[in-house]
Amino acid sequence: MNLRRKKILAAKKLGVGKNKIKFDSDSLNEIKEAITSLDIKDLKNSNAITIKEKKGRKKITKRKTKVRQGKIKKNVNTRKRDYVNLTRKLRTFAKSLKKQGKVTRDEYIDIRKKIKSKLYKSKAHLKENLK
Repeated sequence: MNLRRKKILAAKKLGVGKNKIKFDSDSLNEIKEAITSLDIKDLKNSNAITIKEKKGRKKITKRKTKVRQGKIKKNVNTRKRDYVNLTRKLRTFAKSLKKQGKVTRDEYIDIRKKIKSKLYKSKAHLKENLK
C-alpha cells in the first residue's frame, strides 16, 4: 500500500513538511489503519511517526565571526569619474592660459571643443599640442 496520503495527512496535522515525516518500518500496519488526526497524534507519541531534525545552523546560536569582504578586490569601472577629473583639470588650465594672454579667445574656444571631444589624454599632452 502506498503511504503517500498518510504522510501528507501526518504533515498537515503535525505542522511540518511532508519530507520531514519518517515512518517506523516496524509499525507500518498501524500507520495504514490510521484515519483520523487523533490516530496520527497517538502514533507520534508512540514514536511510530518521527519528525526529522532541522539541518543547518540553528538561528538561536549567534555567529562568532561576521562575514566580511576579506581580500575581494572589485574592479569598479570608473571611466566617467576619470573623464570628469581630466576635463576639469584641462579646462582650468586652458582658463589660466587665456587669463595670462598666452591663448586668444578663438584658440581658447577651439581648445575647449577639443577637451570636450576627449582629444587630449593629459595636461602634458595639451601643453605639447599648444607648442
